[in-house]
Amino acid sequence: MAPLFQGVIPPVLTPFLDSTPTVDTQTLAHQADRLIRAGVHGLFVLGSSAETAFLNAANRRQIIRTVREVAEGRVPVTAGVIDMTTPLVLEHVADAVECGAQGLVATAPFYVRTHPMEIINHFRMIHDAAPELPLFAYNIPVSVHSILGAEMVMDLAEEGVLAGIKDSGGNDGYLRGLINLRNQRGLSAEQFTILTGSETTVDFAYLAGADGVVPGLGNVDPVSYVQLHELLRAGKWEEAADLQNKIIELFRIVAVGTPDRMGGSSAGLGGFKAALQHLGVFPNGLMAPPHIPLNDAEIQEIARVVDEAKVREP
Repeated sequence: MAPLFQGVIPPVLTPFLDSTPTVDTQTLAHQADRLIRAGVHGLFVLGSSAETAFLNAANRRQIIRTVREVAEGRVPVTAGVIDMTTPLVLEHVADAVECGAQGLVATAPFYVRTHPMEIINHFRMIHDAAPELPLFAYNIPVSVHSILGAEMVMDLAEEGVLAGIKDSGGNDGYLRGLINLRNQRGLSAEQFTILTGSETTVDFAYLAGADGVVPGLGNVDPVSYVQLHELLRAGKWEEAADLQNKIIELFRIVAVGTPDRMGGSSAGLGGFKAALQHLGVFPNGLMAPPHIPLNDAEIQEIARVVDEAKVREP
């Protein structure tokens, strides 16, 4: 049976030894084990938070193998196969299969302008290349510059092409519409899994019927996200809302990097990595170029926010 990707599935950050970038596999393995010990339900490698767009094929294979080896027998591992065009994505699919990925995550094609039928064919070809693995669509319009239509997504679900979706569109109405449409089509969560990529509205998403969360901030505080999931599954909405508010306070680390000198990716990933360095999990906060590193004052502010949040280690 295909692995079940529901619950808390952090998109695992990629630690680096230098700015080449060279993957720090020892720290990566430690982080993967740390997340599993915190009780997460799966791991997602080679996503946006992993800086996958900056990695070469050797990096990608190394990351999948490292995390798959650590996770063996404990949680399933899904891998991003994200690239601009179908032929490039299919190369990533072949590598992911060879390295033992148990699921695939793909965006629509980007850079070139596409028609919905081209997007449909794109996902069909990915599924045909690895029909044994569940394929998840990744809705991330800020990077792909197109929104995956809900009807199209559900048609592909009924066709057996898509096993689920990770929605990072930042539109709660879109997510709610997907859930309602899934219900109208008579599909179960096992047939089509809906995951939110929003760290700060997990309680909203679960109340609407989402099946899990893929939180970048879960790299920093996986314990709180697992606890939040358990509270929500138990219907303890007020306690969950209180915890969600505490998580939102920690999420301030992604906005410490000043926008007058860096983009959102540098600020967000820099905040996550600086927090992990402060917690003693990562040896450094290196990001792939051309990301701009945080300065000393920003790193000190992130450390203050992390300490204030009292992040618990597994």
